[in-house]
Amino acid sequence: MRRLIAIVLTALVSCQQPHSGPHDTVYVSNESLDMVQMIDGATGERVGQIATGARPRGIVVSPDGKRLYVAAGNADRIDVIDLASRRRIGLLASGSDPERFAVSPDGATLYIANEDHSSARILDVATDTPRCEVTVGAEPEGVGISPDARTLVVTSETASTAHFINPRDCTLLDSKMVGNRPRSVLFADHGRQVWVSSEQRGTITIFDTRSRDPIATIDLVEQLPDVDPVQAVEMVATRDGKRIFVALGRGDKVAEINPATRKVVRTFAVGHRNWGIALSPDEHRLYAAAGLSGDLTIVDLDANRVVQTVELGGRPWGVTVTR
Repeated sequence: MRRLIAIVLTALVSCQQPHSGPHDTVYVSNESLDMVQMIDGATGERVGQIATGARPRGIVVSPDGKRLYVAAGNADRIDVIDLASRRRIGLLASGSDPERFAVSPDGATLYIANEDHSSARILDVATDTPRCEVTVGAEPEGVGISPDARTLVVTSETASTAHFINPRDCTLLDSKMVGNRPRSVLFADHGRQVWVSSEQRGTITIFDTRSRDPIATIDLVEQLPDVDPVQAVEMVATRDGKRIFVALGRGDKVAEINPATRKVVRTFAVGHRNWGIALSPDEHRLYAAAGLSGDLTIVDLDANRVVQTVELGGRPWGVTVTR
């Protein structure tokens, strides 16, 4: 009898708490509502919002977890938000039409793609002073900085090119062709590889970071015959580098890739036109923002299932998470 009661009580608690794990906070930039929306990752509850400059897209948390940086594309700036007070405390001079950007591992520098000027700006955060601008191909978008901060990669959407830059002396080292409309840059294998996603081709080109030579191409179209269209947008990796997730854009799914085999191991159905994705700090949940359905999908990676869809409205774009 006691065992039966315990089972019933456990079931009741499970019904009341459909999501397990810590209550991390998910931050979603909404480009049509000019705000960052906050969601409790464990419950899916909307817990607040922060006004930003016009058309917020790229969104990154500082390495110390104290600040949130948001690229306000139509305002030509980076908003700086204090996460403790949830208030905007500064504006950074991003250059014209920032979209994606990266933060240096020490938090001192921002690397920003300026679409209108076909350049990458390297900005000192403390002084809000551009260290330099490096000319790249037309409509730069994706930005990634290596773990040792020695290699910066910026993609050109129109030129279908990945540009390798030395951020210390602001020199362009190399330009390599990739699939059409490259979107995201991810350093993998402890910084030894650079992954570049192609939205239109549905591929991921993998480069050797040191030699800057391509070493493989993952063809997601070939691996996902039941998904139409197959696009490749945002990518995130677990800390151990053994799992990499890629948003499939208008394919309305997120795919998990085993980087050792370069094969898709599973997919999750998400909202329409999934652009931004992020992992919870404990890496047990995945969050996917969908711009055309205006929602955030919460995936329980351990249970291998979608557990909730949170309606946000507008056009959700980027996602980042703090504990």
